[in-house]
Amino acid sequence: MKTALITGITGQDGSYLAELLLEKGYRVVGMTRRSSTASDERIAHIRDQIEIVQGDLLDQASLVEALRTVTPTEVYNLAAQSFVPTSWNQPVLTGEFTALGVTRVLEAIRQVDLGIRFYQASSSEMFGKVREMPQTEATPFHPRSPYGVAKAYGHFLTVNYRESYGLFAVSGILFNHESPRRGLEFVSRKVSDGAARISLGLASELRMGNLDAQRDWGYAGDYVRAMWAMLQQDEPSDFVVATGVAHSVRELCQIAFGRVGLDYERHVVVDPALHRPAEVDHLTGDASRAKATLGWAPEVGFRPLIEMMVDADLARLQREVTDGRARVEAPASIAG
Repeated sequence: MKTALITGITGQDGSYLAELLLEKGYRVVGMTRRSSTASDERIAHIRDQIEIVQGDLLDQASLVEALRTVTPTEVYNLAAQSFVPTSWNQPVLTGEFTALGVTRVLEAIRQVDLGIRFYQASSSEMFGKVREMPQTEATPFHPRSPYGVAKAYGHFLTVNYRESYGLFAVSGILFNHESPRRGLEFVSRKVSDGAARISLGLASELRMGNLDAQRDWGYAGDYVRAMWAMLQQDEPSDFVVATGVAHSVRELCQIAFGRVGLDYERHVVVDPALHRPAEVDHLTGDASRAKATLGWAPEVGFRPLIEMMVDADLARLQREVTDGRARVEAPASIAG
C-alpha cells in the first residue's frame, strides 16, 4: 500500500485528491496546522478514511517530524496562501507560506528520505504578463503579483532539488480550476454564489472588478488526476495542466446568471476599486505534453462546471433559508 501525505488537505484540491487516492487504495494522511476552530468541511465525508498529522509550513521541525511519523511514499504540497488579492496585502506572509514553505518541505524530504516522490502545486499566475499564447512548459515566467512571484520561487526550487539531489520532484503548472468546493473569495465561486443569492432575493447586485480578464478554467476533480499521474512516471518532469480554452469573467457571469434565469447585466456592477494593481489579462494553457505523456484530458467543460457550481450554491442557500441561517445582505450587494 502506498502512503500519500497531503499538505492543504482541507482545501479544494486536497479534498478531491484525497478522494482519488482513497479510490486507488492509498493510505492517505493529511497535514494540517494546529487550530482552535475546525475547517474540515470539505473532507468531512471521508474523515473516517484518512489520518491527520499536525504540521506547519512555517515550522521546519514539524515537517521533519511529520515525515518521520507518516513515512510517506508520496508528498503532495498543496498548502499555500493561494488568494491572489491577499498577496498584495500580505506579501511577506505569502512569501513565507507559498515560497519558503516549499523550501522547508523539500529540505525535510532531503533530510528524512530522498526516495519520497514530491509534487509541487505550481500556478499559471507565474506566467503573468504572458510572452506567448498559449503558454507551455517552456514559456518564460513574468509574474504580476506577490503570489505569482512566490509560486515561481517554489517552482524553480523544486527543479533545483530535482537536479541537485536526484529527488523525484515535479511541478504541476495548473491553470485555474474550480468546483463547488472553491473558496467564496475566488471569482468563480463569488459569481456562482452571487447569482444564487440574487435569484433567492438575498442580494440585489454583485460588485466585480475586470470583466474582460480571461482565464483557462477547468474542473478541480479533473486536475487532481494529473497530479497523481505525474508521480507515477519513470522520470520526473513538469507539466502544464489546462483545458486550452480561455473564457472571460463576463462570460462566467453570463452563464452563472443565465442558469438561474437572470440577466447578469442587470445585477453585475463594475467597481474599479476591485481591479488588481497589476492585471493578468489573458491566460491559456497548452496541455499537449500532459495529454501525450500522462494520458490526461479534462472531462468537464466550462459551462457544465459553472452550472454545477451555481446549482450547488443554490441548494446550499435554500437549505440555509429553510433553516433560518441565510440573511439578506445589508446593503444588498456582494463584493467580487
